[in-house]
Amino acid sequence: MPESVASRVEALSRIKELIPAGATVMNGASRTLDEIGFVKYLKEEAHGWNNLHEAIIAEKDPAKQMALRKQSVLSDFYLGSAHAIAETGEIVIASNSGSQLPHIAFTSPNIILVAGTQKITSDVDTAISRLKEYVFPLEDARMKEAGMGGSFISKILILNREQSFMGRKVRILFVNEKLGF
Repeated sequence: MPESVASRVEALSRIKELIPAGATVMNGASRTLDEIGFVKYLKEEAHGWNNLHEAIIAEKDPAKQMALRKQSVLSDFYLGSAHAIAETGEIVIASNSGSQLPHIAFTSPNIILVAGTQKITSDVDTAISRLKEYVFPLEDARMKEAGMGGSFISKILILNREQSFMGRKVRILFVNEKLGF
């Protein structure tokens, strides 16, 4: 269900309204979430949520960290962004590791995707072209600058719709600002 907000400040405010105290929250790496202040807000721990992402990072034992990653796919809320959203309804999300895809495709009952309106395309073919020709080169450069050796489009998820019998809520917050890639 798409919603529109005018600014990044309004987007963060809306997220705060949507997630109740005590909820388990997981987020994927997202320049958009960082730009609206969500990542900083989540780290401040003034929200009353169970921040699964922080618990994973804090765990130093690799085996325990992997167990936490697996458990996190059952979070009450998953937040991320999309690489392109077609006017025809498809949401295009790419991943190198695939770590965020289970949440979005199936497991988390509440999905909140935040996207600047520049990510809207006319159709799914244009959305995939946007991913490959615009988003990927920027993400690859970002990863190289971070000393990670670059990126790769290993997996592409295209969401067409959510079946009502699943009982999940998928929200897209369109922000009338350029956010992310």
